[in-house]
Amino acid sequence: MEKQKTVKNPASFEGVGLHTGNKSTITFNPAPTNYGLRFIRIDVDSNFEIPALVDYVVDLSRGTTLGINGIEVHTVEHVLSALTGLGIDNCRIELSANEPPVGDGSAMPYVNTLLEAGIVEQDKEIEVFNLKEMIRFKNDDKEIEIVALPNEDYRLTVLVDYANPALGSQHTGLFDFKNEFVPEFASARTFCFLTELQYLHKSGLIKGGSLESGVVIEDKAVSNDELNEIKDIFNLDVAPVKGTNGILNNTELRYRNEPARHKLLDMIGDLTLIGVRINAQIMAARPGHASNIEVAKKIREQYLKYKDKEKLMPNVDNYYNIQQILEILPHRYPFLLVDRVLDYNEEESLMTALKNVSFNEPYFPGHFPEKPIMPGVLILEAMAQVGGILIYVSQDKKVTEGKKAFFMTVNNAKFRKPIVPGDQIIMKVKLVQKKLGAFKFEAVAYVDDGIVAQAELQAALVEG
Repeated sequence: MEKQKTVKNPASFEGVGLHTGNKSTITFNPAPTNYGLRFIRIDVDSNFEIPALVDYVVDLSRGTTLGINGIEVHTVEHVLSALTGLGIDNCRIELSANEPPVGDGSAMPYVNTLLEAGIVEQDKEIEVFNLKEMIRFKNDDKEIEIVALPNEDYRLTVLVDYANPALGSQHTGLFDFKNEFVPEFASARTFCFLTELQYLHKSGLIKGGSLESGVVIEDKAVSNDELNEIKDIFNLDVAPVKGTNGILNNTELRYRNEPARHKLLDMIGDLTLIGVRINAQIMAARPGHASNIEVAKKIREQYLKYKDKEKLMPNVDNYYNIQQILEILPHRYPFLLVDRVLDYNEEESLMTALKNVSFNEPYFPGHFPEKPIMPGVLILEAMAQVGGILIYVSQDKKVTEGKKAFFMTVNNAKFRKPIVPGDQIIMKVKLVQKKLGAFKFEAVAYVDDGIVAQAELQAALVEG
């Protein structure tokens, strides 16, 4: 099985952000296993991290922007594409401003910086999600369609069709990241049409753009006045010239289908926000950042669904039946609310247990008898009991001997769906803090793969 990778040494790249125009330095730093990819705005708070996850996408105006609590990082897609293309799983990405430097508008400046840093293998295996079910996104108005299919490896194909003689219809495909990404896709530059240029400028974008940081495609006749306006937009010494090849200033394409390759490059970066490596066949027609992110959300949702299912499967090595639970907990009928422990993950301090909800529960005759539901306070009690088992299992016997775990406080309790007779509650309780005999837990209860309740709980060991 393939191992996780990070960079060997810190390495930096300087420049200006494409849309903000801010001077910026990006530094790639080594990170531990299972860290993932995280952005840090060192100009704001060097301890505040923004994970590269689709959950934190806050804007898609001509690029993908991540943010938490007003702290944002713009145009992350080329950075993420470079990291994914090189197979880097863990990296602390520090920025001195709110946007990475654009370079030449491709991912190659980041690739070169990462190769300069060196790439090292780590001691834990990578996690790969094999897509289980087909995913489709379609926008008829913009003629966009993206389909993701289960596949034995990760492949992408992109089709673009522009009503422009300089481009026409283009398609491309990436089938082998290791051998194709760097030589065939990393240097494909961003592009825009001439008709978009003025709009982007008036919208407060491309403040750091230049004719060296992208390709401008002429999709209309251009006047001398417009050429002078472009000169002012980009602060050029002389006005650009009309292209004889359909591209402003006669810029030469690096590949005949460079725009299609760049669309694929963007898609790699946006799909990195799924947060896990994937095996899937992605087929996209006229993709853009908004459609890429919708697909990333759907794949991440499927990944989390199946990940939770796998975690809920019993582990026979860490299984506790009712007799073993009775030996651990002091609770008895009718207040013993845990029927079985399915799994105890010592490394993560995480316990998974279940409670079968029968119509014969003693509280149902008096709690909404016409439409019985399990009292919320007893759901909390059930999760707290799992926490109690976790304390006794995880702590040294010298710590727990002669003591009982008492439920002390509850915070941020949320009840999302009623629990009714016939339900089976799966409870996942994680020990997140131990301090001076007090234990803090994060607890979540599921029914049929959906969250029904969650809370932060605290318990203490007391002589008894």
